[in-house]
Amino acid sequence: MISDLAMRIRTIPQVYRNVNRWREILSILSKYGLAGWLSRIDFAFAKGLIKHRDGQPLADERRETRIRMALEELGPTFIKLGQIMSTRPDVVGPELAEELEKLQTKVPPDPPRLVSELVEEELGCPLNDVFAEFSETPVASASIGQVHRARLMNGELVAVKVQHRDTTRRVRVDLDILQGLAQLAERIPELACYRPCASVAEFQRALRRELDFDRERRHMEEFRRCFAGSDLVRIPRPIPEYSTDRVLVMEWLEGVPLSSTEAIANCGIDLSAVARHGAELYLDMIFRHGFYHADPHPGNLLLMEHEAIGLLDYGMVGRIDESLREEIEEFLLAIVEQDSAHLGAVVMRVGATPPGMDEAALGLDLADFVAHYANVPAERFELAAALREMFDLMRRHNIVLPAAMTMLLKVLVMLEGAGRRLTPSFSLMEVLRPYRKKMLARRISPSRQFRKARRIAYELEQLAEVFPRRMRDILQQVQSGRFDVHLDHRGLEPSVNRLVLGMMTSALFLGSVLLVTNNVWPLAFWPLDGLSAPGLVGVSLSAALGLRLLRAINKSGHLDRRR
Repeated sequence: MISDLAMRIRTIPQVYRNVNRWREILSILSKYGLAGWLSRIDFAFAKGLIKHRDGQPLADERRETRIRMALEELGPTFIKLGQIMSTRPDVVGPELAEELEKLQTKVPPDPPRLVSELVEEELGCPLNDVFAEFSETPVASASIGQVHRARLMNGELVAVKVQHRDTTRRVRVDLDILQGLAQLAERIPELACYRPCASVAEFQRALRRELDFDRERRHMEEFRRCFAGSDLVRIPRPIPEYSTDRVLVMEWLEGVPLSSTEAIANCGIDLSAVARHGAELYLDMIFRHGFYHADPHPGNLLLMEHEAIGLLDYGMVGRIDESLREEIEEFLLAIVEQDSAHLGAVVMRVGATPPGMDEAALGLDLADFVAHYANVPAERFELAAALREMFDLMRRHNIVLPAAMTMLLKVLVMLEGAGRRLTPSFSLMEVLRPYRKKMLARRISPSRQFRKARRIAYELEQLAEVFPRRMRDILQQVQSGRFDVHLDHRGLEPSVNRLVLGMMTSALFLGSVLLVTNNVWPLAFWPLDGLSAPGLVGVSLSAALGLRLLRAINKSGHLDRRR
């Protein structure tokens, strides 16, 4: 009782603190929700009254588009939320996930004075003591920070990533509000299917990791160790002595970003070879190291000399353990080999399935999915379209995949899109088909089998140590009469409610009849002259309760259960 009261008291600040920000957020959400209501009005002039800041009428937009516009207007934290949710098409649906991919991350940069003050505050010395040159104009400005070009005293050209002023405070406020909004959304049937509380918790973890620049520096160092001997990838070298959790100084990479279409076309590099090398690089990250760059959009990929690829921005990285890596390999191999039975087994084993799911219907849908892509040649197979259809299928059956798995599959979709920017004929499936031999070879390699056997032996050893002691405790409880079995009755509340209401109604009716027959407190006006006043009230109330009970039973068989 006390713990429940304390929990409710702790939730009060989430709703009532930061009132101005709450008002701003709710007004924007109401604004975009109002456009949906206007779209059902037949008067053409009313539909054009509310417009987006670009001047387009909101009522003409789809729900997914209005969600994206609202997130853009709400600011950096909500833009990041949309970007994270774009990696969860199994939760929000493929259409909304695809729309959220369009979220713009460009935000106005901080003034040069604020940037200089923050860098000096973090490094503990004047800017001129560290940098011979420091460009006041940033080369890029995103939701978390902005990047400046600079030169150290030794002449080395570097990139300085500086966190926006007060970002941590603003993010903390917005995360607090998001948690409150998620709790409210859980109570709305139309929004509960998006699992708002779980999605916000996942977003909080991801955003807090991205706010820590020291973590990003460690990621870069780990990637450099993994690919120290490769000439096909360039990872910037961080400079720890000038880096903190809000300032990151790293080597400057010179190259052509994939977002510059014209520059790519004129660079004179074999783009098809670069696309294939990039795909093999990512597959090596995922299936060999279990540690991969999770944001391969065109702005974070550079074309460099000798067909090398430069990777930027290590705020978002993915990690997968060996067991999940094996499941992902099986998932992709089942799609490549068009094996619907194997694919269904992997989905059921990895995903969180709802109780009472129709496995036969899922099997038929998977068979149709596999049959649709069975005869498509590898060079024309679009993995992105196949994965989007797979996500839509799983969402129809209310199957939720692990966050690590959906992020990885989303990275593969982005990777195929980046490859097609280089060469329109690029097919990630074509790279995956020969790669499956490497997957199978690693699966049966002696070192991997030894690690698996060692893990199983360790778990069996732990079970052997714990099992006798647990059995002894249970037998002692049985012998002393302290062994209790706790049963969780699910679904009995409506039946109990009906039974209690029926007993109360019958008791009220019988008591009211006795009052009427004994003329208790009779009325003195026509046409109820001589009838008991409390008796008539009781009979009327019992009749109303009885009708309500009959209506509830006739309608759904349940009483007071939310549908």
